[in-house]
Amino acid sequence: MTVEITTEGAVRVLRLARPEKKNALTRAMYDALAEGLRAAQEDGAVRAVLLAGGPDFCAGNDIADFANRGEGASPAFAFLEVLVDFPKPLVAAVRGHAVGIGTTALLHADAVVASETARLMLPFARLALVPEAGSSVLLAHRVGLARASWWLLSGEPFSGAQAAEAGLATRAVPDAEVDSAAFAMAHHLASLPPAAMAESKRLIRAPLREAVRAAMAAERVSFAERLRSAEAQAVFAAFLKR
Repeated sequence: MTVEITTEGAVRVLRLARPEKKNALTRAMYDALAEGLRAAQEDGAVRAVLLAGGPDFCAGNDIADFANRGEGASPAFAFLEVLVDFPKPLVAAVRGHAVGIGTTALLHADAVVASETARLMLPFARLALVPEAGSSVLLAHRVGLARASWWLLSGEPFSGAQAAEAGLATRAVPDAEVDSAAFAMAHHLASLPPAAMAESKRLIRAPLREAVRAAMAAERVSFAERLRSAEAQAVFAAFLKR
C-alpha cells in the first residue's frame, strides 16, 4: 500500500508510503488520498486527520506516471477538490522533501508541523507549468506577495524553518520530533467540540473561498494548456532521460 490509512483514537492518519520515490504521487495514490479524506469526513468517530509521510513528505507528482496519464481529468484535481472542502481539522507532518503539490497542499491544512531541515520547493515554472491548488492566491495571502512570487517563479527551495518563519508552517521542530508534535496537535484538535471545530474552520476560510475557487479553476485551465505545450513536453522528456 502506497497510502497507509490507520486510526489512532479520534485521529485518522493518512500516511504516504512510497519511500523509494520520496512519496512522489501516482494516480492511484491521489485516488487513495481523496477516498481516505471522504471516508474520514463521513465517519463520525473521526474528529481530525493527520497527513504524513516518512523520511520525505512528498516529492510532488511522479513524472513518469504524470507524463503518461493520457487524456481525461487528472486525479490530482479530484484530490484537491476534496481537500479544499474538507470540514474537519487537518494537520500535516512534513519531513524531508515537500515538492510541488507536497507544498501547495499544506495551504489547505489547519496546522503544519515541519522539520527545521525539511526542503520545500515549488518548481512549477521550472517544469514549464503553472501553480495549482489555489496557490496563486493562497500563498501570497499566507507569506506575502514578494516571497510567494519568488518561491513560485524561481522554484528555489526553502527550509521548514523558513516556512514557519514566513507563516506557511505552524511550527518548525527538530526532525525527530515532527511526528510526535503533529500527533499532539491533531489529538488536541480532535478533543475539542466537533461542531464548533467545523464551523470555526468554515468561518476562517470563508473570506477567501470564492477567490480560491476562481483561482483553482483558472489554474486548472492553464495547467492543462501548459502540460500539452512543447515547452513542457521537452522538460519532461529531458527529465525522463536522466
